[in-house]
Amino acid sequence: MIHLLNLLAAIALLVWGTHIVRTGVLRVFGENLRQVLARSFGNRFAAATAGLGVTSLVQSSTATCLIVASFVGSGLVGTAAALAVMLGADVGTALMAVVFSFDLSWLSPLLIFTGVVMFISRQNSNTGRIGRVLIGLGLITLALQLIVAATKPLTAAPEVRALLVALPNEMLLDMVVGAALAVLSYSSLAIVLLTAALTSQGMLPAQVALGLVLGANVGSGLLAMLVTSNGKPELRRLPLGNFIFKVVGALLVIPFLPQIHTELQHWVGEVHQQVVLFHLAFNTMLALVFIGFTGPMARLVEKLLPKPVHGAIGDRPRHLDPVALATPSLAISCAAREALHQADVVETMLRGVLPVMRDNDLVLAERLRQMDDTVDDLYSAIKFYLTQISREALSEREGRRWADIVSFTINMEQIGDSIERVLQDLEDKKIRKNRSFSDAGMAEICHLHERLLSNLRLGMSVFLDGHVRDAQKLLEEKARFRDLEHEYAANHIGRLQDNTAQSIETSSLHLDLISELKRINSHICSIAYPILESAGALSATRIRQSQLGALDEAGRR
Repeated sequence: MIHLLNLLAAIALLVWGTHIVRTGVLRVFGENLRQVLARSFGNRFAAATAGLGVTSLVQSSTATCLIVASFVGSGLVGTAAALAVMLGADVGTALMAVVFSFDLSWLSPLLIFTGVVMFISRQNSNTGRIGRVLIGLGLITLALQLIVAATKPLTAAPEVRALLVALPNEMLLDMVVGAALAVLSYSSLAIVLLTAALTSQGMLPAQVALGLVLGANVGSGLLAMLVTSNGKPELRRLPLGNFIFKVVGALLVIPFLPQIHTELQHWVGEVHQQVVLFHLAFNTMLALVFIGFTGPMARLVEKLLPKPVHGAIGDRPRHLDPVALATPSLAISCAAREALHQADVVETMLRGVLPVMRDNDLVLAERLRQMDDTVDDLYSAIKFYLTQISREALSEREGRRWADIVSFTINMEQIGDSIERVLQDLEDKKIRKNRSFSDAGMAEICHLHERLLSNLRLGMSVFLDGHVRDAQKLLEEKARFRDLEHEYAANHIGRLQDNTAQSIETSSLHLDLISELKRINSHICSIAYPILESAGALSATRIRQSQLGALDEAGRR
């Protein structure tokens, strides 16, 4: 019993080691890995090479599949190029199986010791995250040694040998078991290494081992499909195409397994090496055979999973991809894109204020006020999505970006509330009472509205690009807008003194309106603060603004 428990613990350690390496590499190189993949999509062979390299680092073709599927789902890359990446990714994970098949007993303690020292000394830096990866690599090599040690006493037991002899040589059953194990462990690499170790100890016949390897490959494709099953059709195309490639490849290989087994025995002496080399040969064959069929396969999956036809107004979250949460840097990009979607809705609301004011359009006012519910819903969705991203998995720069997105969405939500109040005031105090602004007052409001739209577009650009010069320009607009508000309020008081009838009727609304526009502008200009703070250019500005704010407040009192 103790030997079986040791074996199960070693298997669990192997799976956990591959998980640590996968998540650690994504934390350290996540954004760079995305850039490498993104630059390689122009050519299918370059794409396959990039997939091979990235997966050799991540040690998970499933993780690579999820990253690239997010690109496809966002429309950033075609399905054909993404399929080429996955063919290379499968070769990459097979190469890592070959590397781990060698005797690395001397390397395991070195990796674990070095990794622990790096992780403890610099836990919140990239050095600490690299140490975490080294710990994972050390655990993988250690787990393989423990599996070998745990299986030796088991193979000596007569009952176990009798059970192995009685195993049915059913290839499809072996494949189903291999696929199930790959899905449950979230790692085909771990299952291939486990199969090789058990085969070398006589726990598994070689024919059964080859069937399990084929099943593990099919299982990795099935796993990606299961993870993306709730995603939109564009997101599910890549996992489906990759899964079809694996199933077709496995079906083509099955009739030749006896000959393949014979050749492996002839050319490779150790059973352990036979299993991992078969795994590498299978994935290399898939890449060479199907690299020319990525185009037809892309058209097939696009036909099987067509893009849904949306209505004219996209008021629901578009970019909050749940699959991307496994890659924090990618999830941050998704949240940023959704924040810009929220800002687009706010801009539509703000742009519509002037037509409502000029034309007394109650129908448009009602439609614009309802859009504030959309802004609120998007804010809630983005906020919830961000809370699902592990802050520990983010680099320092990504952590700042996370905070920037939160700040931006809060400002957009508050701007939406302000616009709703403006529209409600226009309905109650102007449209329903059939009142009008004076020509001079209307011209001033139009000027403020025009500057407000310009500042909102600048604010969106600052949020997107993070240029310090644009952030400084946006913050300067805050002072200019405040000066205009004071000037136009004084002009309005002057028109009241001249007994202008229209100004008298709309006096309260006019002053409230320009004050609300100033409040909206303040929220827009707040977008600049995180950018300037990160660049170290904020402290003096804050002092100046706080002093001006204090003087302004004292003047109002």
